[in-house]
Amino acid sequence: MVSANREMAVYCFDTLVAHYNNEEAPPPAFDEGQHPLFVTWKKVVNGGEPRLRGCIGTLEARGLINGFKDYALTSALRDRRFPPIQAKELPSLECTVSILTNYETANNYLDWEVGVHGMIIEFTDPNNQTRRSATYLPEVAAHEGWAKLEAIESLMRKAGYNGIITESLRKSIKLTRYQSTLFTMTYSDYISYVKETRGVAAPIINGVSTKLAMY
Repeated sequence: MVSANREMAVYCFDTLVAHYNNEEAPPPAFDEGQHPLFVTWKKVVNGGEPRLRGCIGTLEARGLINGFKDYALTSALRDRRFPPIQAKELPSLECTVSILTNYETANNYLDWEVGVHGMIIEFTDPNNQTRRSATYLPEVAAHEGWAKLEAIESLMRKAGYNGIITESLRKSIKLTRYQSTLFTMTYSDYISYVKETRGVAAPIINGVSTKLAMY
């Protein structure tokens, strides 16, 4: 099984830097494969807890190279919950790459474990018969400190349901659980990698070193 690794996170940073420079990213240093994947960007503000800046991926198997390239940019620039990440934010970013594994149909909406499983829920909105769905990655519920019921109700809201959440509606949920491997890299880790492997002190954005100019 392929696991998320440092080179995948490096490639996401390379892709974002290349976007700002209107260039092509260097070739990735990992092998191709077909897996569901996500890219998550967070930003550290004033030394505090990292805050989400974008998270988008695919629940279907996708080629890793094009998948990480596409979702590195989509999650950074086109997550509708946030404004696009700007080049000046690079030094405060961290990137987490996730590869999803072990999809299983749950017996009910509580048939999963906090910190172990991600969830995909599907249900019909009783107000307008719209099919709704949403997912949380395995680390979300644990990070937020949610119990199972809190996580499920938050996920229903994420799916766009604004009505009353009843037990009968919760019981109607089709839940697919999954696991993931992930790797998180900070921008300073990325700079160290670039220096060690390429002999470059820091990425250059439009002729300016991001190590010196963007803090």
